[in-house]
Amino acid sequence: MKKVILSTLTVVTLVAGSLSLVQPKAEASFVDDGKDMVNTKTTASNTIQKFKDVPATHWAASAIAAAVQDGYLKGYTDGSFKPSAPITKAEMATILGRLKNQPVASGNTANFTDIPAWAQDGVKAAVEKGFIDPSKYSGKLDANTALTRGEMATWLAQGLATVNPDYKAALSEVTNTVIPAKEYFTGGISAEQKNAVAVTMGTGLMSVDSDKTFGVNRTTTRAEVATLIARYTAVAKKQPSDFQGLQELRAVGLTGTNLKVIAPSYVKIPQEKLPEGYDYSKVTDDFSKIRNKELVTVTNYATIKVKNWIIVNPYVKGDSRSIYYPLFVDQDVNPLHGSYFSFAEFDITSKSPSLSQVQVGSLINSPGIDPLTSPKSKAFKEYSLPNTSDITKARGVFTVDNPHYWGDSQLHFDKNLTTYVSLKTKDGYEFWVRNQ
Repeated sequence: MKKVILSTLTVVTLVAGSLSLVQPKAEASFVDDGKDMVNTKTTASNTIQKFKDVPATHWAASAIAAAVQDGYLKGYTDGSFKPSAPITKAEMATILGRLKNQPVASGNTANFTDIPAWAQDGVKAAVEKGFIDPSKYSGKLDANTALTRGEMATWLAQGLATVNPDYKAALSEVTNTVIPAKEYFTGGISAEQKNAVAVTMGTGLMSVDSDKTFGVNRTTTRAEVATLIARYTAVAKKQPSDFQGLQELRAVGLTGTNLKVIAPSYVKIPQEKLPEGYDYSKVTDDFSKIRNKELVTVTNYATIKVKNWIIVNPYVKGDSRSIYYPLFVDQDVNPLHGSYFSFAEFDITSKSPSLSQVQVGSLINSPGIDPLTSPKSKAFKEYSLPNTSDITKARGVFTVDNPHYWGDSQLHFDKNLTTYVSLKTKDGYEFWVRNQ
């Protein structure tokens, strides 16, 4: 095979660099001496064996093999793949630009001024296929910088929106959702990336790490990219409705609760079950009608609003398990009487000089939604959700005038227990549902 004659400096620069994509021959990033180049024509299993740093036990071994086999990534001349090395924006754009079956989004054109020559066609294709929106940049992509997970989520979510208009709708519908990632509660996810993070988590494209963070500012590694490519192609073939997690995130974003996704047997109370002459015109099963509105209270210690209401069914596994399960519930912990877990996010304004948890617990009398205490689970603490233990002192007296926290309760299905939820707003709406 004909060898490419390069200067010593050029060889060192190319081998040490991160240009690990399959690039045009004129911009090849490896010394093509016919001997050290990784052969991407081999079978996936043989490809893995050629990478000295990707043993068969590596968590991304299969995905790396597939990505190399399909020509999206390749190894280095020293026999390594460098699975933990970060990938640049130019490299990722080139990979996305080569994805098969990704439609072209009309009207999108690349106008960046900092794209290296070898990546120009790839970036152009990624823009045309909807992954990258040039209007979100100021003429420069920062092509040679490492791609962060937050920006990766944005690119992948925009790609899905190009594939299916319902994914595009989902991107807007999750604006006010609760994201099961630690940064959501600590303010570490920007408004620009929040929706994309929600969609990629809801579809299973991306997830939190062992520290419960999504890692929006962490770089994306070559091994992660290989895995994400496989996941993306699988997700793009499905409908948004195929993903329960995305359904929950959309429902919470639009209404404030995932009740109808997780517990659809809870429905609006029938008019015939109410006393004759009862004004049924403002009785609703639409939680958005009472979300973040001041509620009618039993006692007058404080005003109270419910911002979000999350239901978790603890008795199912796998894809049937709520996306919020790991946020609130420790593994294999079940409530009594076959109940589901119920978690509500409260905003309270004190009218009492020494407002206590007991007083707050007396404000509303609605089974299934209780502001008395926060969850005691290990998971709840690991995700840093706002809770009563952070804002109370001795005897449960609040240290702030406007407590904001999550409370816990149970949603009952046993007919021997109270199986309804009823909340009324000051403006007259009455959210009233029961297990049918």
